[in-house]
Amino acid sequence: MLIELKNIVKNYDNGGIITRVLHGVNLGVEDGEFIAIIGPSGSGKSTLMHTIGFLDRPTEGDYLFNGENTKDFTDDELARIRNERIGFVFQSFNLLPRTTVLDNVMLPLFYSTNKKGHEHKAKVALEAVGLGDRLQFMSNQISGGQKQRVAIARALVCDPKVIFADEPTGNLDSKSGSTVMHILEKLNKEGRTIILVTHDMNVALHAKRIVTIRDGEIVKDQPIPESERVHSKAVSD
Repeated sequence: MLIELKNIVKNYDNGGIITRVLHGVNLGVEDGEFIAIIGPSGSGKSTLMHTIGFLDRPTEGDYLFNGENTKDFTDDELARIRNERIGFVFQSFNLLPRTTVLDNVMLPLFYSTNKKGHEHKAKVALEAVGLGDRLQFMSNQISGGQKQRVAIARALVCDPKVIFADEPTGNLDSKSGSTVMHILEKLNKEGRTIILVTHDMNVALHAKRIVTIRDGEIVKDQPIPESERVHSKAVSD
């Protein structure tokens, strides 16, 4: 099991007022799976992703990553896992303005323990998302769909085991969104574990399994038959 959550609780303390967001979540994800976490606004799905992605620590419970209990990991150890084994794609792209596409993709490599071949790795990642001809474009000179593809390339550049995609099509038109989902499907076929967070069932149906969360609890966890899955095609933009 690549990811195993056992009775995960997440509370937030706001001036002594405790808000419980996750209520004893149990979840397992095998290496190479493509799962979608779906739920309405306020359901806890983003908090769950932040917890699984080591952006936030659980208040209670155990989180095993690749068989290791992460409860006692130091902040530096968690940062190393985030940098080397996990990639993130967010709805808002989070690209540096007035910076080239190539430099945006190279950014995570500056924190990597392997200091060799940064530019080559970034070029390979951009080729993988069909943007090998946009290396020197500034991030404000490309379309929204291309920005999200740059964000995917940036997530790929450290060769992570897991890619988290939080509403990756939320700011895109249908054609650009189709291309982004096509890329995520392709990465999964190549062996990457994909964890997609969305409120849109049409997006979730690209996954092989859908986990539904409501009020901080998993209320449904079901595999999706191949006949019911949605498959996207790359559309040039």
